[in-house]
Amino acid sequence: MTPRITDPFSRAEAGFKPLFALEAALKTSTLEPKLVHLIKLRASQINACAFCIQMHTAEALKDGETPLRLHMLPAWRESPVYAPRERAALAWTEALTRLEQSGAPDADWAELQRQFGEEECVWLSLAIGAINLWNRVQVGFRAAHAMTLPAVLADAA
Repeated sequence: MTPRITDPFSRAEAGFKPLFALEAALKTSTLEPKLVHLIKLRASQINACAFCIQMHTAEALKDGETPLRLHMLPAWRESPVYAPRERAALAWTEALTRLEQSGAPDADWAELQRQFGEEECVWLSLAIGAINLWNRVQVGFRAAHAMTLPAVLADAA
């Protein structure tokens, strides 16, 4: 895959600066880092963003996520390795990422509210919106992904 543009960040610095600020703000929220990794990875899988899939897999592994949970993520509804809080966040991630199909269902919102406070619901929605924007930029520009993952476990993703 040949990148379509080199160094888009320097070519539109004023546009990317707020996105990096949003990412920094997300890290100050009360959302667990492992949960944020899961939603970013799941949205990136849906959007087929190779750059972000590699990056968020690597970050999740470095932060202690297990390879099994990363492998099972596309089938999270059928796997018992995710807690109810994670399931609610993943359902909301899929609903907002596939907005044209889902319409952000009331049932998904209701489950999100059972698992998260209002402030966390807002942060989750911002994180989902941000990763979807990053996916569109990286896929659109055909950004090349790294060719390795951290060697955290022998059976790593």
